[in-house]
Parts: sequence; C-alpha cells; structure tokens
Amino acid sequence: MESPARCPVIHFDHNSPEHSADPAGSYRKIRESVKVGWTEAHGGYWVLSDYASVFDAARDDEVFSSRRTEYGGEGLSVVIPKTPHHDHIPIELDPPEFRKYRKIVNPISAPAAVEKMKAMVDRHVAGFIDSVIENGKCDLTSVIGVPSIVTIEWLGLDVSEWRRYSGAHFQVLAGIPGTPEHTQAVEVDFPYLAERIRQRITERRADPEDDIISYLVQQEVDGKPLDDHDTFAIVDLLISGGVGTTASLVSNSLGWLARNPDVRQRLIDDPSLMDHAVEEFLRYFSPTQALARTVMRDTDFHGCPMKKGDRALLSWSSANRDPQLFDSPDEVDIDRWPNRHTAFGIGVHRCAGSHLGRYMSHALISQVLQRMPDYRVDVDALEPYPRQGVNSGYQRIPATFTPGKRTLTDYTLM
Repeated sequence: MESPARCPVIHFDHNSPEHSADPAGSYRKIRESVKVGWTEAHGGYWVLSDYASVFDAARDDEVFSSRRTEYGGEGLSVVIPKTPHHDHIPIELDPPEFRKYRKIVNPISAPAAVEKMKAMVDRHVAGFIDSVIENGKCDLTSVIGVPSIVTIEWLGLDVSEWRRYSGAHFQVLAGIPGTPEHTQAVEVDFPYLAERIRQRITERRADPEDDIISYLVQQEVDGKPLDDHDTFAIVDLLISGGVGTTASLVSNSLGWLARNPDVRQRLIDDPSLMDHAVEEFLRYFSPTQALARTVMRDTDFHGCPMKKGDRALLSWSSANRDPQLFDSPDEVDIDRWPNRHTAFGIGVHRCAGSHLGRYMSHALISQVLQRMPDYRVDVDALEPYPRQGVNSGYQRIPATFTPGKRTLTDYTLM
C-alpha cells in the first residue's frame, strides 16, 4: 500500500523496541498530534489512539471487522502482524454469528459463575504464596501464575501442564519471533497442546464431568451440536485470555505499588479501596494494549480516507490515557470514580472474562499486600515483556520481604 493514499502518515510500530521502552509515551505522541494515523510498518495499518476514534470503531462491526479475511496475511485476525494461530471464537466473528457463540460463553463467565469459582481462586492464591512465603525472597511472577492454573483447572485440562500452556501463549503474544523460545512455542508446544485439548474434547463427549469443556460439548448452535473445531476454538481463546491478561495487570500493579508505598499502605489499611484501585490499574496499565480490525469498505473515518482491506489497530491503552475523558490520565488515582476505561474493550466484543479477571486481580494483589506487606522489588533487575504491543507487563519481578507462615497444609504446587 502506497503512503500517499493514506494520510496522515506516522512513524510507529507497536512491536518495536522503541515502542516497548515507553508504550504510553509512544501513543501520547500520536494522540497529541494526529489522533488517527497511518504507519507503513508490517505492510501498513491505521493507528487509532484517542478515546473517540477507538469507541466509534469498536462499535462499528460492519466497517471494522474482527473476522479472518485475506487482507493482511493469514493468522489471528485481531493482532498486527497476524500470527499463525488456531481460530479464536467468538472474538474472530462478527454479528450476527458472533452472538450465537457469545450466548454460549456468557453463562460460564457471568458474575454468578465467578462466585462459584472464588473458593478455587482463593485456594490457588494462598497456595502460590505459601510456596515462597517462608523464604523471604521470590520472583513475584511465580505467584502471578495463579490465573494460568485457575484457567486450566476450570476448563478441565491437565493441571500439571499449566506452565506449558502459559508459556506457549505468552511467547505468541509477547515473545520475539525467531528466538529459540518463540520457535519452541510455535513448532513444538502448540501442536502438542492442541492435541491434548482435542483429546480432552473427545473424552468429555464420551464421559462429561463438571468442567467447562464438558459444558461446551453439550451446547448447540443453530440447532446442531457444537462441533470439535468450534469447541476447540472457544477453549483456545479462553486459555489465551486467561493465562495472560490478569498476570499482566497484576505484575504491573505490584511493581507500581512497590514504588508508591503511600498508596500501598492505604490499600493495606483499608482493603475496601481495592475495588476502585483495580479499576484504576486496569485503566492505567491496560493489560491488553491494543487489538486489530480490518476495514471492510472505503470510508472517511475521523477525517482519514480508509480503504477496503486496510488494517486498523484500536489502542485501548491509549484511549485510557485520553485527557478528553480522564483528568490527569498519566497519574494513578485509586479514588478515580466513575472510571469508564476501555481495558476490557468496547462494543459486542467486550471481554467476556472481565468478571473473573477482576476477581483474580483483586485476590492476588490483596493477598500479596496482606501477607507480604513490606515486599521490596529490585527495580534494576525488573525484566519487562520483550514486546509490549499486545500485552504489557514483567516476566521477572525479584522481590524480598519478611518471611511468613504457610496457611495451607494440603496444597502442593504443580
């Protein structure tokens, strides 16, 4: 695509080391100048940075499609560049097909369903903290593995393989293509894990249990049983969302609280502040930084001439820093309310797992503050994700704290 047909043209690549060094600043430059701009990176795509453009595009599924198309290559449609990946349902569908599958997912992610999961989440949080509490030091990312193991157990997959699921999905979204770790994930881990999921689907069709895969194989779409392909696509999406976003949010939040002890102490002294604090952390850190759409017809959008087949990046994180909607957007204010952040997306594709994500984040941050109230992070040894274009966060958070006592006697960390 030639740049003269796309205006204004900006220098931007959300997968670059330059962007990863300061994602908020990178988006701020666009938001304070053009708001919507065209970059030549990765074959070319539009970047939507302000709240108004992100809001409008996310609610217009006819123009900004989430489904897989031939435009922009092959692979997962909601990232740029597209990455080789299994279909994800329903995130890669548009209405009306989208609603048929979202109707299946909603009951298992609704507040009532999350209420039934709280005991499992709390147990894993306690168990993960127990695994390090007596040592007085740890890598906090080991504690943040809770969302991964909860997701795998909830689905009904082999819990002993939770680390492999987590690592593979992390590499695809935040790893660097061409590295041994990324190659291992794409060429070895994903094929292996895909086969394990398919085996479990077959097993649950024959002998259902009390888990999500058993629930899915008993559902229907258009009067027909959900087939293996669609069941797999839903399961893989639930894994992808479950193992990454909450860990991303909690890693950023704990790192920030370590640098802001006055706010940390407020949350320790008054746990009732945590609900609003989590919403503010969601706004400020935006664990899913941005997702992509495909323009399905020529249109003039917020003054920009978009063509059929153009790719567009909707930046939730940049919209969450728009001063048109948020006062002092580059500051964390745990008292901010109401908080109309876009961390879970906007429109029909808004994240179905938002209720569970909120609860897991609340449980993890609260328990760390209660049981490791004086934790200190070695800021110089922090290791951020190699790429922060989709998920932001840290892959290593070395910390020290006053040792404490275990709370569970019958928990073994797999």
